[in-house]
Amino acid sequence: MRIKTATLAFVVLSAGMLPIGAAQAQAKIGVVNVARLLQEAPQAQAASQSLENEFATRRRELEAQQKDLKAREDKLQKDGATMAEAERRNSEKTLREGQREFARKQNEFLEDLNVRRNEALGQLQRTVLQEVQNYAKTAGLDVVVADALYASPSVDITSQVLSALQSRKGAAPAPAKP
Repeated sequence: MRIKTATLAFVVLSAGMLPIGAAQAQAKIGVVNVARLLQEAPQAQAASQSLENEFATRRRELEAQQKDLKAREDKLQKDGATMAEAERRNSEKTLREGQREFARKQNEFLEDLNVRRNEALGQLQRTVLQEVQNYAKTAGLDVVVADALYASPSVDITSQVLSALQSRKGAAPAPAKP
């Protein structure tokens, strides 16, 4: 019994002293805050401004149409009691048709805006991912974790990737490599 215990203790101590390659190798890890990159990257602001410019005319037209409908509705409420029955019905019908047309145009506008916003967001995400990968390769990182619950500032690479994105602001994104 005593020999078994001594042998077991020797085996455990010996195993603890053996160098294990995987345990001794230090993986280089980086952590990146993707939400911050998507918000603060100059490419994000450029995409947002581009969308605003692209849809500004339609937005103004909808706002003008909405004001016109509101004015017609107010006029109908104010003058409706003194209007002839046929004139009042005609005004109500015209107002309802205008409201339906406005709702249809507004829905089309929102659908088009959402499609373009999703396209721009997809492109921005690809650009950010490519920049994170480029930085990780350059810095010799083995693993990059997105949005960790906690990360030491020493492994947070968000600022470095953001700086790289800012320096590439005018440049087209590098093509993705498999």
